[in-house]
Amino acid sequence: MKREILLFFICYVIVLIIYEMFIVIPMKKYKSGKIRKSKLKKEKSDPVEIKYLIFKYGLDIDNVNYNQLLRIISLVSSFDITIVVSIISLVDEYILQMLLAILLVIPIFLISYAFVAKYYKMKGMIKNV
Repeated sequence: MKREILLFFICYVIVLIIYEMFIVIPMKKYKSGKIRKSKLKKEKSDPVEIKYLIFKYGLDIDNVNYNQLLRIISLVSSFDITIVVSIISLVDEYILQMLLAILLVIPIFLISYAFVAKYYKMKGMIKNV
């Protein structure tokens, strides 16, 4: 049991660091204007998670603190990935691990982002469409 908990925390920290390095920090620099748009070949778009929240739940991106939203998304996504990795590590057979991962990924992400949308709805940052 201690091994699974240790695996969970190590996996969470590693995924969070990777997510911060490759998604959050570049988007913060881009949105704050530290990276000139002319240097980039094309304009960067929002991460998929933010697009999903805007499309599915009507998140009002103009009223949201973008850096806080990026931070919440990195925490939630890291937690989701860690849950999936922890659950599939309990199974020994490779094919069952892959099938279980495929079956778990979408529902876990949908449920967790529903909670994020509920949080922003309580704060009044969801458009009434």
